[in-house]
Amino acid sequence: MDGLTRSQVASEANVHSETVRYYEKKGLIAAAPRNESGYRMFPQQTVSDIQFIKRAQEIGFSLEEIKNLLILYKKDEEFPTQEMHQLALAKVKEINKKISQLQHFKALLEEVTNRPPSMGSLSKEQCPIMQKCAKGEE
Repeated sequence: MDGLTRSQVASEANVHSETVRYYEKKGLIAAAPRNESGYRMFPQQTVSDIQFIKRAQEIGFSLEEIKNLLILYKKDEEFPTQEMHQLALAKVKEINKKISQLQHFKALLEEVTNRPPSMGSLSKEQCPIMQKCAKGEE
């Protein structure tokens, strides 16, 4: 039986072998059949799939989104531009929400860092970071 062992796939894809196992468990890559020695033997395509997954993660997609992207990518028929458009719209909305959350967090941190340490200590109730973490308050 031809193919690559889990460690060979990991090495070629530049990931840890546990990453290969995890992606297989999550259904991102196909489960590989075992050879007579009991080793799982993956097709060479698995390396490309893992590289696709890693690049998609780098640009901000979640593993669940990547699973859907892989399905779209592997379709033999015409590329579903409407599905891709909807996915992109949803991702833009998510990114805008994250940007807003990060700007709010930055303002919270600046409120604390703009207060000179020489002004004395704050109580937990006066600290905006502690209040946000404890109660969701600002």
